[in-house]
Amino acid sequence: MIKQIITVHRKKFATGLFWQPVSVGISASNYAKQLAKNVDKKYTLYVGYNSMVGLANKNTGVYSGLVSAAAEIVDSLSEFVSFLGVFQANNNYYLVAVRNGIIIRDILFEKEDDARKAYAELSNIPDWGALFAPAAWGMPRSQERLLYDLIRLTTYARLRPIEAFKSLLPSLLFFCLVVLVGAFLFKDKIGELFVSKHKIEPNPELVAEYKHQIELKKKKLEEEQKAKEAKPIKYPFDYLPDVMERAKLCYKAIGFVMQPVAGWGQTYTKCDENFVSATFARNYGTLNDFYLSGAELMPGAIVQQVSENEVIVRVRLPELKTHASLDERDITNAVRDIVTAFQSINIKADINTVSDTLSNGVDIEELNIIEVSASSKLIPSEFMKIFNDFQGVYMTSVVWNVSTRTWKYEVIVYTK
Repeated sequence: MIKQIITVHRKKFATGLFWQPVSVGISASNYAKQLAKNVDKKYTLYVGYNSMVGLANKNTGVYSGLVSAAAEIVDSLSEFVSFLGVFQANNNYYLVAVRNGIIIRDILFEKEDDARKAYAELSNIPDWGALFAPAAWGMPRSQERLLYDLIRLTTYARLRPIEAFKSLLPSLLFFCLVVLVGAFLFKDKIGELFVSKHKIEPNPELVAEYKHQIELKKKKLEEEQKAKEAKPIKYPFDYLPDVMERAKLCYKAIGFVMQPVAGWGQTYTKCDENFVSATFARNYGTLNDFYLSGAELMPGAIVQQVSENEVIVRVRLPELKTHASLDERDITNAVRDIVTAFQSINIKADINTVSDTLSNGVDIEELNIIEVSASSKLIPSEFMKIFNDFQGVYMTSVVWNVSTRTWKYEVIVYTK
């Protein structure tokens, strides 16, 4: 088998990793141990990257300390949520496939025909955000990119041992052996160090001075700590995505997880700040049917089994570019204008005002927020047009209710 290592910029990078998304609340190292135990104990190395963990087998030629080539490429092509690419690596061909931000294939081929065949099979999956292949292949809709341009040494996603103690055991045993030999050879000298020939009385003046210096050092550290804490307050309205881009992303993401699975019916779908999720209730299908169909229709999705009759499918949303946005109106005028906007199109809305306390450890500021909740038949991009005349707008969530065929929106507006 070909060694899963490529050389770019005179540095070696690891390929051929087995990637899996990491569930929320589980550390990459613990998840890597679980996967290695349940999937294949030959996996002895892992790397954590972007809510994923990649496992590696030393038998493929990789070793601890190598950076993952796939992580480097995903970082360089971050504008694409999904992409399929084959890149020439000297005389070999490197294939990377990413669906919804999750790496689903990462492998180095020795033969060009094998790489072309794997590319052709994966390209049949619809909705790739981008396709990359060598220009000589003449693949439709594809473009050629060079590894030299994509791998920039920015992620530092390095392989490390899954069982750290086992990797350190030889060094630890050698160190203990050296200590024991040294203790045997110099036992007389070491014994003399612990023999007190004379009882030494402490000097009161020196003790007092020492305590004084400790107090001065303590005060200095406290002052330095306060200075560090007094950083500028971070305001949430300085990092808001474009309103329409956010609305279109949620609409598209909800469409992605609303796949028809035989024997299972959807109850509702939700797009929140980081994930889009869909809940399926069992009609006549089986769990195996769902997992088989779901994996094919929604590659890269995380499936959470609530019960034998209910499952939730979850996909991480790609990050959008952010900018600063704050409505200049005072909160009273802003509320009145929002109420007027909803009244003009005859849509009922629950509108409340809240305040949030922000602090950098020294300064405290109050942030005014307007919370808007409404149900509508309008799709997200049409509904958010209601807020065209406002700044500081963020759609925190949108839910599609299958039974009522309505959208429920949660929106906040930051004001002065």
